[in-house]
Amino acid sequence: VQLQASGGGLVQAGGSLRLSCAASGFTLDYYAIGWFRQAPGKEREGVSCISSSDSDGSTYVAESVRGRFIVSRDNAKNTVYLQMNSLKPEDTAVYYCATDKVPGGSCPVEYGRYRYWGQGTLVTVSA
Repeated sequence: VQLQASGGGLVQAGGSLRLSCAASGFTLDYYAIGWFRQAPGKEREGVSCISSSDSDGSTYVAESVRGRFIVSRDNAKNTVYLQMNSLKPEDTAVYYCATDKVPGGSCPVEYGRYRYWGQGTLVTVSA
């Protein structure tokens, strides 16, 4: 069971990036998937979550990124995406995807229940 986040990079403020969370060893469609970020010197914070397709497929987006970030999934590619638009320097962080791997899970998922984490991808937004 592995998750791999990718798609990070350096972008100017106002730009966009799309992060991907790919799974190996299991099918993402059945589980809620969360996105988190951790900026230097700060605690990890939840950014977004998408419920399993077996529940209602609902999404959650943190207030700090609402209206700018969109979470979605492509079941054919076994991938969850985080589309990040209108990026700000304060969005600079390492971004992680994670799952509690509970079948039929729905968002929000309590932080302590996330058991499987990707390795993180660095997003740097320059002013």
